[in-house]
Amino acid sequence: MPYVITEKCLGEVYAQCVDVCPVNCIHPGDYKGQAFMIIDPEECTECTSCFSACPIGAIVESADKDPAFAKINAELAPTFKTHAQVPTRPANDPPKRPDVNKLVN
Repeated sequence: MPYVITEKCLGEVYAQCVDVCPVNCIHPGDYKGQAFMIIDPEECTECTSCFSACPIGAIVESADKDPAFAKINAELAPTFKTHAQVPTRPANDPPKRPDVNKLVN
């Protein structure tokens, strides 16, 4: 099962996951008026690189861990994959949303 980017990424977008993805399956865009990243489930090879690269734990190992955001990633993939990549944000930059660490994966 492909990896999934969850609500924790909404408005955060560190993009370290993009730098380590060997198949370029992670794409940026706007979701609910905020910056967001998705993993295209058709392209993901489940290599684990993105999972360990995310500084805020916004990526889960399968659709079963967050079915709602798995669906969102899949639905947004066709549009988001046409967008230019975003610059990488420093991993030590604190989250913009204070509730990020409280969100459940």
